[in-house]
Amino acid sequence: MLNQLSDSIYYMSNDNDRERPVLGLVCGEKHSLVIDGGNSVQHAKDFIKEIRCLDVPPVQYVVITHAHWDHFLGMNEFGATIIVNRLTNKRLNEWRDYSFDDATLCKYVEAKKISAHCMAVIQNEIPERESFVLGRSGIVFEQYLQIDLGNKVCMLDQIRSTHTDDSTIVYIPDEKTIFLGDSPYSTTTRSLFHYKQDLLFPMIQDIERYDAEHFLLGHESICDSEEMKIFFEQLIACSKSVKTASLEEAISLFEREQRRVPVGDELFFLKAMVNDRILQVPKD
Repeated sequence: MLNQLSDSIYYMSNDNDRERPVLGLVCGEKHSLVIDGGNSVQHAKDFIKEIRCLDVPPVQYVVITHAHWDHFLGMNEFGATIIVNRLTNKRLNEWRDYSFDDATLCKYVEAKKISAHCMAVIQNEIPERESFVLGRSGIVFEQYLQIDLGNKVCMLDQIRSTHTDDSTIVYIPDEKTIFLGDSPYSTTTRSLFHYKQDLLFPMIQDIERYDAEHFLLGHESICDSEEMKIFFEQLIACSKSVKTASLEEAISLFEREQRRVPVGDELFFLKAMVNDRILQVPKD
């Protein structure tokens, strides 16, 4: 089922149990644009089925927000022009050389090229996967691109991000709506989850350049501007409290500065930022 944000913007909610991110649809007078291609053939087909129930122009473009498998493995199904930034395209080219038979997938998991969950989704939701080849990109842009769908402009911007260095956001100015993909999230390096502390403030600056009232993140329900403000304030408060690779020191400084104990996501943010410090310590 699609959620309708306005006369021209729809989205399919995330399903974290199946590693399905939010998929977006922006409709102009001539064309429609999809944001992210889905984590599998079946995910994309489910989205396409819902789109066909709408009276909207055909899908002409699919924007991939970043090169993590759950955002692009279904992109072939749309039969549309794939739009990516240069770095995302470079990483998709690596996937275009992948094989998807069971034996090879197991080797990828052992080599930590993909996760076990990714392998399971591929096996269950990509039919004829032994002959599956990821489609080619139709438009590869550097940093910024503007697409006119017919009286509906979409602005694509490769921003600085705590999640990946190839994160593209999509902003629809007349709707004051922004699709952030996974850009504000943490990431994992050497099996350790962490928040890239040095990129936190630059990322927030890049996002706040846009006058947005509706924020759609890859694995969340829709947020309004007040919710995003609180989210960023939590991240900033936690970042200011993490000055060493000690969680105890971070919690203690947070309690002194905020005059309360960290709660909910704040504990996760503190731990993730401490982990980022740990990863910066040179190995012996």
